[in-house]
Amino acid sequence: MIIVDKALQARAEAGNPVKVGMIGAGFMGRGIANQIINSVPGMELVAIFNRHIDTAKQAYLEAGIDDIQDVETVSQLEYAIAQGKYAVTEDPYLICRAAGIDAIIEVTGAVEFGAHVITDAIAHRKHVIMMNAELDSTIGPILKVYADKAGVILSACDGDQPGVEMNLYRFVKSIGLTPVLCGNIKGLQDPYRNPTTQEAFAKRWGQKPHMVTSFADGSKISFEQAIVANGTGMKVAKRGMLGYEFTGHVDELTKAYDLDLLKQLGGIVDYVVGAKPGPGVYVFATHEDPKQCHYLNLYKLGEGPLYSFYTPYHLCHFEVPLSVARAVLFQDAVLAPLAGPMVDVVTTAKIDLKAGETLDGIGYYMTYGQCENADVVQAENLLPMGLAEGCRLKRDIPRDQVLTYDDVELPVGRLADKLRFEQNTYFAATKSLVAVG
Repeated sequence: MIIVDKALQARAEAGNPVKVGMIGAGFMGRGIANQIINSVPGMELVAIFNRHIDTAKQAYLEAGIDDIQDVETVSQLEYAIAQGKYAVTEDPYLICRAAGIDAIIEVTGAVEFGAHVITDAIAHRKHVIMMNAELDSTIGPILKVYADKAGVILSACDGDQPGVEMNLYRFVKSIGLTPVLCGNIKGLQDPYRNPTTQEAFAKRWGQKPHMVTSFADGSKISFEQAIVANGTGMKVAKRGMLGYEFTGHVDELTKAYDLDLLKQLGGIVDYVVGAKPGPGVYVFATHEDPKQCHYLNLYKLGEGPLYSFYTPYHLCHFEVPLSVARAVLFQDAVLAPLAGPMVDVVTTAKIDLKAGETLDGIGYYMTYGQCENADVVQAENLLPMGLAEGCRLKRDIPRDQVLTYDDVELPVGRLADKLRFEQNTYFAATKSLVAVG
């Protein structure tokens, strides 16, 4: 199954590297830059955008590149690429529009900004690799519709847990089993964590406190598991997922799940706190052929009916370039929505909220995200977590209550809200056509 390395080697030998632009040069972005520049023959990171251009330059400098050009127009960027130079810019749309760039990596985690950049990149027929589960889980299905019409790949990335889960899911299916659960192994889950409680940990690792908080409070894993659900057709067993706490090996978890429920739901996404091998991912699957079950038992996977497959690590930025290569060279998405949303992430009060307050962002003080099945979200008019920031509260909301659209006033003029409405309308119409057919 490993063919990407040979394909990149061929591009390197032909002097025709895959050319990539990157949107965002934060902690993960700098890691991606270093990886492409120093460890991926056959690929070049030709341009980086960041709001503060010195940070974009820092990404190149840390990777050993000091011949860097500031560009302010598409023609300047295209000239730099043609000359084999490395470019930085404060205008992300230059990277979306310049000829000579095969794909962009979007690594900001920002929903509204990401919506603008990705729609522009798709319009200019660039493949897009997202390290942005927040945006993907909120409006990924409609962005996929746009990408398909443009003939480009829109994909989440390998290395991050959702991509690793999807690789495992595809492998398990390819050997004849039926996956019924895709899971993520966590070390901590506390919905009331905030940037103050996570400040020391963030400082230790050179990350931003709100980003660290989004992992600790469960928002990030909710976004990640939602996009796995949307890429596999799975659901959640309940709001917030089952989320068992378990300190044994993940293989031992097969007895914790109700197989009939898993089958009834068409498979579920879930997580476990404290299991080994952390921080990996797991897929549980069944096999209907008793002869093959005998072989699986011989190969030490047990007697079933659930069989455990796992990957004991995820290597985030190390594998992102491979996702780019899969899109550009093989038109293969690591992970993308099958159609409309199966699971959404809904906004939940982290503290008692007061009328008139304006909601802060993901991983901050006021809200956390929980997975919920998309049909419930639509029926109850629940507010997606990816759209909560900037909303003004119409009424008091007690801690742990899920917010609805009726509870808030949306900011005016956001593209993400427009795309979300379009997504709801598009897939509702699709369901109606299927029902009629």
